[in-house]
Amino acid sequence: MNDLVTGFDALRPRLVRVAYGVLGDLAEAEDVVQEAWLRMWRAGVDGDVEGWLVVTVSRLALDVLKSARHRRERYVGPWLPEPDVAVPDPADRVTLDESMSLALHVVLESLSPAERTVFVLHDVFGLAFTEVAKAVGRTPEACRQLASRARRHVRARAPRFDVDEAEHRRAVALFAEAASGADLGRLLGLLDPDVVLRTDGGGRVRAARNPVVGAGRVARFLVGVRTKFASAAVFVPAAVNGAPGLLRVQDGTVTGVFGFTVLDGRIREIDIQLNPEKLRKLP
Repeated sequence: MNDLVTGFDALRPRLVRVAYGVLGDLAEAEDVVQEAWLRMWRAGVDGDVEGWLVVTVSRLALDVLKSARHRRERYVGPWLPEPDVAVPDPADRVTLDESMSLALHVVLESLSPAERTVFVLHDVFGLAFTEVAKAVGRTPEACRQLASRARRHVRARAPRFDVDEAEHRRAVALFAEAASGADLGRLLGLLDPDVVLRTDGGGRVRAARNPVVGAGRVARFLVGVRTKFASAAVFVPAAVNGAPGLLRVQDGTVTGVFGFTVLDGRIREIDIQLNPEKLRKLP
């Protein structure tokens, strides 16, 4: 029994990441992993425990995702995942290439549950299609087709760039300075002309109901928020879904989590999680 518990504890971080990749919700991901543990314990699984757990976690996450889709269709404003945050920004948490950014989660929301699950398991976590097939209840060939369709969709909406971590970190630091000072000119210099900003307030706090597009509009939006509602807030560096990001902290409480996509030194996408329900686990 002790060996089983020790083995599960070692696998738990990976299992949570798999479930989170499918669901975009850390609380639900942890619940799924706990349920998989209970099922493994009851079934007395022996042999390839890791393979059994990954498949079981994936199946459970897929079931939860199907029901969650109905809730998200009625969601107020843009939906963003519960952010995965580490403070301070540790280099050994995950690398940029291994992380599932907030922006990628937004794209995955437009896939079917099966497409999303197959893409996450195969393209992100490297599972063979034979294992993916067990998780989604399809043949390996059907999973290849789902992965191909999902991949085309992701590439069209979120093309992969060569990520330079130093460049990304520098852009985020400059953004923090410019946003803190409500400096419209500096913000305009940092933002890509076609930048997209998304805010998730979930109907609980003030947030933009639709994405804000274009450097001018985004910069004015950020300056307006800073001067009207968050003048006393400070930005704290953090790893947000594995990439350099920011926490907005006011009166000792995290009121926003900022994730960024950076291209050629300019900020291409800003995803801001404001929903208190999705920030409740943060320090």
